[in-house]
Amino acid sequence: MILNLLVTIMLLFNVQTDTLTQAYSDKWDGPTQDEGAFIDFMTSNDMIFVVLGVSLIIWFVLLFFITRTEKKLAIIEASLKNLK
Repeated sequence: MILNLLVTIMLLFNVQTDTLTQAYSDKWDGPTQDEGAFIDFMTSNDMIFVVLGVSLIIWFVLLFFITRTEKKLAIIEASLKNLK
């Protein structure tokens, strides 16, 4: 009984099944056709630079809207001071 259990455990540890490779091997090959200049540019550079570029664009847009809102608030505050 113990021998059968040890053999079963040894077989379980020795069996190496790679289910991810079997399931996704055809999907890991990458694009097979030319998808355009933009996709080629994005895949030619490291993706960290793409993430950096998008995040910088988002930060600059937020900064622009904050400064624009601040200017509008300053105008409104000035007009309220003139009314009093």
